[in-house]
Amino acid sequence: MNIRYPLLLVSLMLSMTTAAFAQEYPPTGSPASWPHPLDDSMTFTFFQVDRAELAFDNGETSYLMDTQGWIGTDLNKFWFKVEADGDFNGSFGEAELQGLYSRMISSFFDFQVGIRQDMGPGLDPTTYAVAGIQGLAPYWFEIDTALFLSDKGDLTGRMEAEYDVLFTQRLIGQPRMEASVAAQDVVSQGIGSGLSTVEFGFRLRYEIKREFAPYVGIEWSSAVGRTADFRRLANEPVAATSVVAGIRLWF
Repeated sequence: MNIRYPLLLVSLMLSMTTAAFAQEYPPTGSPASWPHPLDDSMTFTFFQVDRAELAFDNGETSYLMDTQGWIGTDLNKFWFKVEADGDFNGSFGEAELQGLYSRMISSFFDFQVGIRQDMGPGLDPTTYAVAGIQGLAPYWFEIDTALFLSDKGDLTGRMEAEYDVLFTQRLIGQPRMEASVAAQDVVSQGIGSGLSTVEFGFRLRYEIKREFAPYVGIEWSSAVGRTADFRRLANEPVAATSVVAGIRLWF
């Protein structure tokens, strides 16, 4: 059997299919009643309380609130990030607020630029320019990295990484890591150049609903390098281990 004719037929069908997909849709001059392509420029919103928790360490109890959210399209978004902490002896710790423009640069990553404002009792309010990348790395690691340039010219950086381990469809473990670096000593904040602080934690949550999950866990944090030296000179603890309990929710 001569196979030239089937091959010619397949080639003709492929050519016709390619030409059909290359045509504008709806075709120019088509009736107004014809359906239009899917609109992918709709505006959506998202809000998440990633960590709303209490930490117990050597008989002392502190709290942490870590939230973020956005409004926008698949391509362009406005992000906000808020983190605040304190303890229950009447002492409010620090608060960090970020407002960011976010642009999708790949299927899983956004490039973000904006402003960060730090405030708190006894702190000199500091404003930073922010540039970073946030998204989902291979093997489902959630990554959030950023560089911060303060209004005093100090350059620092931070990286956060999380990963979900599914024991069941509702019982989920989450290892978490955070590391901070500085390009120079920031004596007013007790920060030394190089790697300054590291945190490692593990939280076990139970998703009563996908949007609502209480959790318990443990977290270890430590200053390193010159930052640890600054804390020793100030008679402050260098490392701490805490048991945590909280709620994670989103909508």
